[in-house]
Amino acid sequence: MAESDGRPIGRGRRSDRRRAVEILYQADVTGTAPSAVLGGLASRGERITDFTRDLVLGVEERLDELDLLIGDHAEEWTIERMAVVDRNLLRVACFELLHRPDVPPGAAIAEAVEAAKELSTEGSGRFVNGILGKIAREIAAGEAGSR
Repeated sequence: MAESDGRPIGRGRRSDRRRAVEILYQADVTGTAPSAVLGGLASRGERITDFTRDLVLGVEERLDELDLLIGDHAEEWTIERMAVVDRNLLRVACFELLHRPDVPPGAAIAEAVEAAKELSTEGSGRFVNGILGKIAREIAAGEAGSR
């Protein structure tokens, strides 16, 4: 089975997720809508995969829902106080956990944790893992959102 860009499903999704986080990061720090950032990239001829586009637009469409869920599970942290990279990694992973049944929960969490370790602060991997672990357990128990 292949994605619309011809790659086998799963291959390249790590880079697609990273690209989605970059776009969401840019939108976050500039106060621009993620869809506008996507539009700007497209107008410059940059290739954006369908998976990246789906993640960015899905997060944009459900931003309030995702931020509320993340905030509810981030003990003593508000979404605004989080590192910009961390909150956007969490948004992408939560979107996948809630709205992408084609993505195994373990893959969404592992990718976010690995990216946090590589792209953010020393403790970000543990921070992201803790929040996503709580959310994933609630989803599995049928308590948080719908898959």
